[in-house]
Amino acid sequence: MSPWVNYAGLLLLLAAEWRVSLALRRWAGRRWAGRKRTAARAAMYCFDAAVVLCYLFSCSNLASLLGLDGPVPVILGAVAVLYTVALTVAVGVRAAVRALGKRLDAETDPGRRRALNTAGNLLIAGPLVAIGYGTLVQRTDFRVREIDVPLPGLPGELDGLRLLHLSDIHLSAFLSEAELARAIGAAIELRPNLAVVTGDLITTEGDPLDACIRQLARIRADAGVFGCLGNHERFARAENYTARAAAAAGIPFLRGGAIQLRFGGSILNLAGVDYQQVGSRAAYLRGAARLIVPGACNILLSHNPDVFPVAAGQGWNLVLAGHTHGGQVNLEIFDRSVNPARFFTPYVYGLFRSGPAAAYVTRGIGTLGIPARIGAPPEIAVLRLRKA
Repeated sequence: MSPWVNYAGLLLLLAAEWRVSLALRRWAGRRWAGRKRTAARAAMYCFDAAVVLCYLFSCSNLASLLGLDGPVPVILGAVAVLYTVALTVAVGVRAAVRALGKRLDAETDPGRRRALNTAGNLLIAGPLVAIGYGTLVQRTDFRVREIDVPLPGLPGELDGLRLLHLSDIHLSAFLSEAELARAIGAAIELRPNLAVVTGDLITTEGDPLDACIRQLARIRADAGVFGCLGNHERFARAENYTARAAAAAGIPFLRGGAIQLRFGGSILNLAGVDYQQVGSRAAYLRGAARLIVPGACNILLSHNPDVFPVAAGQGWNLVLAGHTHGGQVNLEIFDRSVNPARFFTPYVYGLFRSGPAAAYVTRGIGTLGIPARIGAPPEIAVLRLRKA
């Protein structure tokens, strides 16, 4: 996720926590004196610091830097994010209700005041109910999406080729191997000609990377299964291990390399790059143009979809990416999608075009930050290449 989204969330947390802490300090000052008041305030400061620390676990590799591996930091980070959402909504609604209440006349019917307070409580509860649904229901509502991708100049024998696209599995505390096995089982039934995985097999160091690779190795495709690395393999310091372990399982990860796959008399040139850092746009796909094969259908695997304009300029026919989770929490407002991923890329989900080039960004399988999906269910994508 974009650092700017994380910074915005942290600022919201700090602002809301400051408002609540200020109110609690006033309450403690009225209730206690002396050492008890000092102890209460110290406890508040410690709690504030703990919440901020846990929030940072959710959006950085701080846990790995501190040597805290495994599911505990991930779970604490998710709790902090949920706390931030609940606290921000509660503080905002309370401020709005109080402002409206001041506008009411002193003689206003008490029933109207009670209705206003009830509406405020419902607004506070709404996001929590939605998150509950996203956690218990939509998080594992794996959906198959089949889509035609017209490509100008597509070699004839590639017309109709079925390409399975998986991404952002994030096998971790929030996605069990059994749940992933169910998604892989659905993918196997699709009988693709080619399968690709565009990064983020895990979330953090200590996650079950070998189990993820074991499940991916169950996929059968005519031309094989290939992959590229995501930012979380980098965060987990597992890029080299992922490539070695996947290769041993029969899944080559393309790291600045390409492979030519022959379908009859036509060639599909499949290339992949390691994660392209979001803050380094000037360095996007440096040297990748040399991997293009003239006369072939050139497909690039890149975890970060933001490289699409550069890829189109270099001459790639199709870019396959993930990273955004389709927003993960996606709201439709006036026929427009509103989600955190919009802050750092216009390529959030679906099929995009730039001249003759196309890009497909999948919603992926797993979750990050909080174990919930709202309006962006996990996706198993099957792309059918079509001659435009």
